[in-house]
Amino acid sequence: MTDQPIHAALAPARRAHVLAALTRDGVVRVSQLIDELGVTPVTVRRDLAQMEEEGLLVRVHGGAVAPEGGNGHRVEAAAPDDDERAVTATSDAIAVLVPSLNYYWPSVVRGMEREARRRGFRVLLRGASYELQDERPVLERLVRSEGVKGLIVAPNTDTPHAQDVIQWLAQAGVPSVLTERDAFLLPDRAPVESVTSDHALGAVLAARHLADLGHRKVGLVLSRDSPTSRKIAAGWQAVCDELGLTPTQHFEHLLPDRSSPDFRDAVNASLDRAMQSGTTALLVHPDAEAMAFVDLALARGISVPGDLSVIAYDDEVAELFTPALTAVSPPRMDVGAAAVDLLIRRIHEPDRPVHRVMLNPVLNVRESTAPPRG
Repeated sequence: MTDQPIHAALAPARRAHVLAALTRDGVVRVSQLIDELGVTPVTVRRDLAQMEEEGLLVRVHGGAVAPEGGNGHRVEAAAPDDDERAVTATSDAIAVLVPSLNYYWPSVVRGMEREARRRGFRVLLRGASYELQDERPVLERLVRSEGVKGLIVAPNTDTPHAQDVIQWLAQAGVPSVLTERDAFLLPDRAPVESVTSDHALGAVLAARHLADLGHRKVGLVLSRDSPTSRKIAAGWQAVCDELGLTPTQHFEHLLPDRSSPDFRDAVNASLDRAMQSGTTALLVHPDAEAMAFVDLALARGISVPGDLSVIAYDDEVAELFTPALTAVSPPRMDVGAAAVDLLIRRIHEPDRPVHRVMLNPVLNVRESTAPPRG
């Protein structure tokens, strides 16, 4: 789950990113795309002009909007249920802090907003970043906001202040729920209330799918050392053991940041390793990295899925790529809704036992996986 810029050279990835943003928000801005994609204004405007010619968007001053009717891609907000309570500016609020507002997390937040509205709460949303070292100042401001009855937080767990943030949440005076994070309180290591996707299971689903197709030499490629990637790696290792794969039949590789000048070389090195070792399938986290692998593989004459099957992890934009990527899809909206439900139950029942909810991902099989040749 990352929000770094997509590598500038990967045109299909840029296209998929724009379509995903239109699906999510209905609008994109040139300035936003320059930052997110790491490309020049000329490149963004050229991409938007091409996509407008194809009827995928309509350019407006400073950006583009979804075409009339949404081109079949845009997801319209669901109409409120008849029994929804009216939510006004004076309604009780749930404060939400997530590390990104442009990848993975928007779907989680939509699930939160829909469930909160259904229950008569409003959502007060703030985005941090994966680089923020200490979220406590932001959280303190949120708690002081009018009407806030509880917090939903996805803190950065890889900083020196990570445990300080968890301890602060326990003493904040309002209940809190972690989302897509696991944590405990010191000194007795009591678990913190949380809602997570079973990312280890996601890796298992992907590996079993590849095994069912007949692949016996496989690889796992991760974009960063993160809470999600570590769970994927744990599930991958467990299922490789379960399938009886020897160390020579599977490999794992950690890529540099997409904005790094070494990114392309690292992808090519992974492809070299796969081809030289006889690897016939890869699981790649997240979508943009999977698209990078397919893009560069095709440029090198490596067919997908003929020579190499590829599964993406996250399924944010995987379906928009060509070929459409088989992908593990965490239940993002359901995670958001479950977090709100858990928090509201805690607000109404302060003495209930601590709950840790884990939701299963699904595997969406598309065009990028097939049995190995021969």
